[in-house]
Amino acid sequence: FISDLALESNPSDHPRASTIFLSKSQTDVREKRKSNHINHVSPGQLTKKYSSCSTIFIDDSTVSQPNLRSTIKCVTLAIFYHIKNRDSDRSLDIFDEKSHPLTREEVPDDYYKHDPDHKHIYRFVRTLFSAAQLTAECAIVTLVYLERLLTYAEIDICPSNWKRIVLGAILLASKVWDDQAVWNVDYCQILKDITVEDMNEMERHFLELLQFNINVPASVYAKYYFDLRSLADDNNLSFLLEPLSKERAQKLEAISRLCEDKYKDLSKAAMRRSFSADNLVGIRRSNAILS
Repeated sequence: FISDLALESNPSDHPRASTIFLSKSQTDVREKRKSNHINHVSPGQLTKKYSSCSTIFIDDSTVSQPNLRSTIKCVTLAIFYHIKNRDSDRSLDIFDEKSHPLTREEVPDDYYKHDPDHKHIYRFVRTLFSAAQLTAECAIVTLVYLERLLTYAEIDICPSNWKRIVLGAILLASKVWDDQAVWNVDYCQILKDITVEDMNEMERHFLELLQFNINVPASVYAKYYFDLRSLADDNNLSFLLEPLSKERAQKLEAISRLCEDKYKDLSKAAMRRSFSADNLVGIRRSNAILS
């Protein structure tokens, strides 16, 4: 089993550890900024909308209800950087696409040499999420499981294995985190050339490599969500902004008041418990002095 020290440095288990995908993306981000500075490239017209005194712009993505399309774009970009900036090509046979093809089309002999671009990864993941009607939360958990697999199994995601690793992570995340479970046979309807036996075997290996650790704490989930938003900002992937409408502002105000009342009640209850505890200590001290 993995030691406590290893868990603390593993982003998929510990909320204070930095996500791997964000650190892998920083090399490219720094190079882009350096290149723009050297070549005096102008960022061009600002397309991002900013709030003003008269208009407040907000997006429809929150940590509890992420926007599906934007989240899938960010998750697939994270996978892209994992592949592009990988340390090596360590893999396992169960994830190798040559040994276990997903389609009847012949896998080229040089399949392991060509990195997929972001659009290719996005199309693959979007097809699965659309056909299986999966949620944005499932996409975030997919990335958590993917980074946990790479860390626990000490392998890399690369051109030869990325599709099967991503598929395994989606399969597991959809079963654990989505209200409506998607069974292996359902994925066989989407990827028509893969067998249920192959799916079952891959799922079993994935779970064993994760040491059956499928728990994702809320703090870890939140960290991945906000790091994905940082990744989007660094790569000019904008979340759709819309002016704050009167109706939505009223809803936000109502929710804010509800939360404020709830915290006031909790604070009063805590003060009462503290007061009772102080009185109890005082009584015990008085009894001790009298005795």
